[in-house]
Amino acid sequence: MKSNSNLSILEREYKANIWKSYFFQFFRGLHLFSGVLVPFFTMWGGITFTQVMLLQAVYTFAIFALEIPTGAIADRFGRKTSLILGGLVTALGAIIYTSHANFLIFILAEILFALGASLFSGADHALVYDSLKQINKESSSKKVFSKLASLNLIAIAIAAPLGSFIAGFTNLRIPMLLTAVPMLISVAIALSFKEPEIERKTQRENYLQTIKNGIKYFKENKEVRILTFDYVPIVALAFFLIWAYQLVLTKFEVSIALFGLVHTGITIAEIIVLNNFKFLEKTFQGKRNYLFFSSFLIGGAFLLIGFTNNLYLALLGIALASGFGLTRKPLYKSYLNKFIESEHRATVLSTVSMIYNLVSVITNLIFGRLAEWNLDLALIIIGILILAFAAFSKLEEEHLRD
Repeated sequence: MKSNSNLSILEREYKANIWKSYFFQFFRGLHLFSGVLVPFFTMWGGITFTQVMLLQAVYTFAIFALEIPTGAIADRFGRKTSLILGGLVTALGAIIYTSHANFLIFILAEILFALGASLFSGADHALVYDSLKQINKESSSKKVFSKLASLNLIAIAIAAPLGSFIAGFTNLRIPMLLTAVPMLISVAIALSFKEPEIERKTQRENYLQTIKNGIKYFKENKEVRILTFDYVPIVALAFFLIWAYQLVLTKFEVSIALFGLVHTGITIAEIIVLNNFKFLEKTFQGKRNYLFFSSFLIGGAFLLIGFTNNLYLALLGIALASGFGLTRKPLYKSYLNKFIESEHRATVLSTVSMIYNLVSVITNLIFGRLAEWNLDLALIIIGILILAFAAFSKLEEEHLRD
């Protein structure tokens, strides 16, 4: 009887992990600085846009370097511990960012943000999945993960206008500093998680082995190769808009207090597309046709933003480019998984992520420098490149399996 009672308590604790994770994901996504990030760096921080892109390169490389060590922390000390540390480190990064307007301090804070993201990465979903497994509810994981992703987007949609409003009536430093508050709330939530029992892995692959195995798989798997090289360049180029749109708003002399509303609009555009893939594929008469024509929409949207002198047309271009461009990553990852065996999945996906991050770093550095010299020209060239990649795509309908 005591055993059954203990089992019942454990089941309640694991079930509680699920709804607690919703709150955790929401507070973790409340980045109040997101809507005014470029002005924060260039106006308050006093650095150039090229230096902003250099900071993102530091962040990306730090994520790459920390991915495996932080995974080891989650495996050795538990996912709960990893999430607690992730929240604490991110809060510390926000505080250090606002301590002094200095590029070297910004690099330190960016590395702390990367460390926090690495500690979060995988550990949050792993804790949820293992909790579901403990109560025999693994089949509901897709639904639970969708809710987690939606709550993160909702948090961004709320935080961006709130942060820009705060910045407009105080100063650009405050939204970054206040971001530490929801991060610490996420720590409090993580402290209440029940750590699920997990099967320990005896060994983790090192960087060189991961890359070696991933490259070997690419050589032997044509479908994965085609999907990866169709996905990476367009998504990396489209993601530049996350940084460029604030420069566009500055060009049109939009009030900083309104930047967050535009960021919310970007998030809403993403949510609309994410929840209507089936409809869009039917409208364009096939998955391949959707990806092909949406690539032209993205490229055309960048050209529109670069050529127009009308704010409303620029906003339309931002909505189209973000809605169709920033939602391609989960779609391609779904297709990629269909061609990767379970035993190779982690290795291959890690390699795809490495390729994407490398291309993203190069893209941001090149077009960040160009945008500083001529923003419109940078956007126009990105638009042309996206159209060119779409025109020479080798993707076929047979590569796109549900």
